[in-house]
Amino acid sequence: MKGERWQTDLNSFESRAKQLGAEVISRDAGGDDDRQFQQVEDMIKAGIKVLVLMPRDTNKASRMVDAAKAANVKVISYDRLVLNSDVDLYVSFDRLEIGRMQAEYLLKQAPKGNYVLIAGSPRDEGAKTLHDAQMSVLQPYLDRGDIKVIADAYTKDWLASEAYLFTLKSIDSAQGKIAAILASNDGLAGGAIQALREHNLAGKVAVSGQDADLAAVIAIVQGAQTMTVYKPIVNEAGRAAEEALHMAKGEKTQADGTISNGKIQVPVIMLKPVAVTKENIKTTVVKDGFQTLKSINQALSQDQQIK
Repeated sequence: MKGERWQTDLNSFESRAKQLGAEVISRDAGGDDDRQFQQVEDMIKAGIKVLVLMPRDTNKASRMVDAAKAANVKVISYDRLVLNSDVDLYVSFDRLEIGRMQAEYLLKQAPKGNYVLIAGSPRDEGAKTLHDAQMSVLQPYLDRGDIKVIADAYTKDWLASEAYLFTLKSIDSAQGKIAAILASNDGLAGGAIQALREHNLAGKVAVSGQDADLAAVIAIVQGAQTMTVYKPIVNEAGRAAEEALHMAKGEKTQADGTISNGKIQVPVIMLKPVAVTKENIKTTVVKDGFQTLKSINQALSQDQQIK
């Protein structure tokens, strides 16, 4: 629950589930895999019908799915896919599309120069999917020598502090000559921007993000961040709640297709992400009520404010 978006996910899920007449028990493991496993076991003992699981470690989480299935509890893998397990449904946004969006937008802003890639947690299967999608877009530019990836690393637990330190090192090694930072989410982008600001490079380097966090939207208006990828997570959470109800009643789920998790083809509901830039903040995150003009403008100077 450390990231801003996860509270929105939980609130939206609980709200929709209660509208549909379900009772929701929720727990936060605080980034501890063993604690999450214990919480899942306690929930199973309490008699849950469906487990909606957001795994921290997509490999280790298979034991939680095994425990649930042994007790005839259905499992929805939420936002991140639990690997090598009998998951009943995966609800997420298309990570390949997100990675492509991030890379394509930065290339429009910075078609030449040095690139820094800051990927998410090595424990998160989705972080690798994002990174691979980004690289597939960058590859032709790398082959031509138009761009050069001077630093590329995964980041422990998606921590902004790690992204900050990594960016500082990258700035130092490139002597400040960086065209773009391909940060996989807004937390990482925020860490990178802090390092850029300390070297008077904020606004001169293109920076991507993901999640449309308030701080990121503000940074986009200020020109320090170039774009973010907005995922209408109210829809994601609501859809997960609806499908959990179908499962609890023994009804069929409405999957779009399937995806391999290394063990089975998991039915998947893949939602569409939206690129957010300075030009479309009002028609995307503000229009949907995901962020408010008031909260954005409060952090901006008079001349920067969105009218």
